[in-house]
Amino acid sequence: MNFFKKKRVLKAVTSGQLISLADVNDAVFSANMMGEGYAIADHSGQIFSPVTGQVVSIFPTLHAITLKSKTGDTVLIHMGLDTVELKGTPFSIHVTEGQHVTTHTLLAQMNLPLLAEEGKDEIVIVVLPEVAEGQLLKGNSQVVLEEDVFQF
Repeated sequence: MNFFKKKRVLKAVTSGQLISLADVNDAVFSANMMGEGYAIADHSGQIFSPVTGQVVSIFPTLHAITLKSKTGDTVLIHMGLDTVELKGTPFSIHVTEGQHVTTHTLLAQMNLPLLAEEGKDEIVIVVLPEVAEGQLLKGNSQVVLEEDVFQF
């Protein structure tokens, strides 16, 4: 046990409805198989970085971005459910691999009308693949961009 380890937080990647991963309509994410974290629904489509760090990878289908925080934590931002099938069409990525980012950095823009037209859920999921436990700082509620929402 590490009693003196400083707690770290993830910021909200967008303003919207904060949701526990357990309430996400996806068996993999809701069972924390991809790691601990949070989700946001009913948002504007503009997705910002939840940490200060660096872009590690952008998935070829543009639906997910991996970051490495300045504290060394891997963070996966997954935009929408089953959006990999759309082959990048509803996403505009505003960063490049290797780029330094802060919580003020716009990572991506999601085309919400196109996602709705395709019948895809617009929820944004933020997980820490290497973290086994953490907690939402607020229950399922409205949050604003850059608000502290998850502690680990």
